[in-house]
Amino acid sequence: MLLTINTAFAQTAAEIHVEEITYEHAGVELTGYLAHDASREGPRPGVIVVHEWWGHDTHARRRVEMLAEAGYVGFALDMYGTGKLAEHPSEAREFSTAVRSNRDTMLGRFQAAEALLREHGLTGGEPLAAIGYCFGGSVVLEAARSGADLAMVASFHGALATEHPARPDSVKADILVFNGVDDPLVPAEQIAAFREEMATAGVDYTFIDFAGATHSFTNPGADAIAEQFDMPVGYNARADRDSWNWLIAYLNDRV
Repeated sequence: MLLTINTAFAQTAAEIHVEEITYEHAGVELTGYLAHDASREGPRPGVIVVHEWWGHDTHARRRVEMLAEAGYVGFALDMYGTGKLAEHPSEAREFSTAVRSNRDTMLGRFQAAEALLREHGLTGGEPLAAIGYCFGGSVVLEAARSGADLAMVASFHGALATEHPARPDSVKADILVFNGVDDPLVPAEQIAAFREEMATAGVDYTFIDFAGATHSFTNPGADAIAEQFDMPVGYNARADRDSWNWLIAYLNDRV
């Protein structure tokens, strides 16, 4: 399915094309979402977007469109399977745990999307990066720990703990972490362990804390989720805006 979104910014006109792409990993059908600016010519770097624990949703798709507006080829992968979108936290926990508890599955589904984007004609051998939100943040960090050939990964309000810490000289990607100071799901001891892990492995990383921000601070729907399910999440417009601006600056510099 191909759609076209016209958007204007600065003094240039962007012609954003978006497309659903069906692919598979280990016999499981997955549906991703690709966006690019058709008014630009030639190949450009690609950026993988990994969704929150709810599944491949409008939040991930909007980020892909924003990446296209910034001049990149964005691809929102699917970690659960076509049409598998959680409506309740218990369902989201079930879906995300099933993936995270099997590292081969988690990395395999990420790698399937990475291969798709790397081989796409629009990227033309240009570098790739990956960003992730909440659950997706932990996925991109695991991909970096595994030695994925990425220029950069960025985690937005994602868990930092791992059972497979980075080894010296194993991480190729620069790492960028955006964290909410008031996020109870990423406690101080987890942050300290992550910093120690990165230092021990000699990883080039940047850690940015946002005062007053809690979990899911980039998701405009987080306040409604907090009210409906009594969860410690919330949208923070300043942290959302500033973290995105940091991301684009880092992408422009490193990718």
